[in-house]
Amino acid sequence: MKKLDKRLALYLVTARYDWKEEDFLKKVEEACRSGVTLVQLREKECSTREYYELAQKVKTITDTYQIPLIIDDRVDICLAVDASGVHIGADELPVDVVRNMIGNDKILGVTAKTVERALEAEQNGADYLGVGAIYPTTTKVITQPTSIETLKVIATTVSISIVAIGGIKEDNMEPLKGTGIAGVAIVSEIMKANNIQESQEENEEVVKKTAPNFDFLESDYSKLKKIEEEEKEKTYR
Repeated sequence: MKKLDKRLALYLVTARYDWKEEDFLKKVEEACRSGVTLVQLREKECSTREYYELAQKVKTITDTYQIPLIIDDRVDICLAVDASGVHIGADELPVDVVRNMIGNDKILGVTAKTVERALEAEQNGADYLGVGAIYPTTTKVITQPTSIETLKVIATTVSISIVAIGGIKEDNMEPLKGTGIAGVAIVSEIMKANNIQESQEENEEVVKKTAPNFDFLESDYSKLKKIEEEEKEKTYR
């Protein structure tokens, strides 16, 4: 079991909507540059070849910013591009089978809507759980809602990290405070933002209040850029 709390703080789940690939990739890069701590690439309506090629391009971006890339559903794509891990739902391969396929080094996330599913996932090798949808979602993924009470019970029942998922935005995070989550998964609030950096800064502040037991991660890339800027200032003094 990997300790992932800090990496799950501000978890971006991608959605392409009707954008061109170039515009989509720019959104992902801006999100990585602005502070997301993990990216999950989710594609429901493309061929295997298209998914693979897009995953390669997204991984180039996430590698640049030293942010883990998680592939939604597709173990084959995860392995083919050497992503950091995979996230699976209830209708995918069994958790223990996926763990055997990807090995112990990669991250395995599992969607859980019940305590029973959460315990099963933990026992069979999951590193973290995505619990939800907490709120109605505007994505094309059809899902049943999960109550905040269920989220709390799951958080107190398992020892692995939990991310709240589904319809989460800055203005509805407050009820998640005190639930024991490690972070939140966000789609439209980031992907559709006119100013992604500003949107993420606002989300970060709310996440800090919602999950106060960890320090918000700065990507290693951001730290490096700060060091470079400090060195430039010294040069000009």
